[in-house]
Amino acid sequence: MTAAPVGLVSRRQNRASLASWLLAGVGLVAAITVVSVLIGPSSIPAGSALREVIDRLTPGTVDSELSTIQKSIVWDIRFPRILLGLLVGGLLASSGAAYQGVFRNPLADPYLLGIAAGAGFGATLMIVTGLGDGQGILDPVRIAAFAGALVAVALTYTVGVLGDRNRSTVSLILAGVAVASFFTALQTFVQQADSATISRVYLWILGSLTTSGWSEVGALAPYAAFTIVTLSMLSRQMDLLGVGDEEATSLGLNVRRTRLAIIVIASLATAAAVAVSGLIAFVGLIIPHTVRLLAGSSYRVIVPVSFLFGAAFLMGCDLIARNAMSPAEIPIGVVTAFFGAPFFILILRTTKMH
Repeated sequence: MTAAPVGLVSRRQNRASLASWLLAGVGLVAAITVVSVLIGPSSIPAGSALREVIDRLTPGTVDSELSTIQKSIVWDIRFPRILLGLLVGGLLASSGAAYQGVFRNPLADPYLLGIAAGAGFGATLMIVTGLGDGQGILDPVRIAAFAGALVAVALTYTVGVLGDRNRSTVSLILAGVAVASFFTALQTFVQQADSATISRVYLWILGSLTTSGWSEVGALAPYAAFTIVTLSMLSRQMDLLGVGDEEATSLGLNVRRTRLAIIVIASLATAAAVAVSGLIAFVGLIIPHTVRLLAGSSYRVIVPVSFLFGAAFLMGCDLIARNAMSPAEIPIGVVTAFFGAPFFILILRTTKMH
């Protein structure tokens, strides 16, 4: 009997690994979704909440016996927030995976090129001027945060390119540090001009998945679909970037164009997520790194699995944020930092050991 070629066996193993990890991710997301629907600050029986969801998905099947207000809490408050956490977590994690691939650095995250600082400045400007309150997808705070994030990335890339003809990743990272410092200084200046708004700015910076209904979910869903499809299509190129620019070029890859395309896609996704949820830290750092440790180094696996695991992680963190100190709510950025900071230290220690 003739043995299968090594390359064919390897591809089959990669497909099997991807399928198993995707199944695990979908299962994890589904489990946390169910728990999040059933548990909340409002005293709604878990069984009735579950029947309400079933009734909405399959009208006339069951009667939840909930009041109109209780039905609205389940379907118009809990469910949109759960899906928003899924989308934001997935976008941040898959963007973080892309950044780690482009910069060949496990400590890279979606805020590396100044997105956080740019978004923070844009949001702070609108809050201080009183033009928005952060509610609704077309609120000036969210629009300004999105625009500020994109301007910061564009400025970072421009400075990095002008400062280095080779377009090296080191130049981009240094440019990102400079641009982030600049926008942080602008944000501090604007914020100090109206100290009464400091608490509102601080709450926005800590992040939130509070929604005004389904509008945020509907606006973010196309970004999520576009991001996961395009980054998955570019996963082979990310694998090639991992061997180094010279080697990737010798294999026929246009390194400069590929790196720019990945950065643009990941930055758009991050800007969209930040505009809706504020600055939620560590998701784009710890999730892709964890997936790499568990599932291997191929970005064909890392990108889609990071999306699912990032979604599950942020949904779980939001579940804690909503219920740990009920009826009060913990800013979700505090919860992600609680898990992310020790993980970051662990990465540093592991990196030094090697």
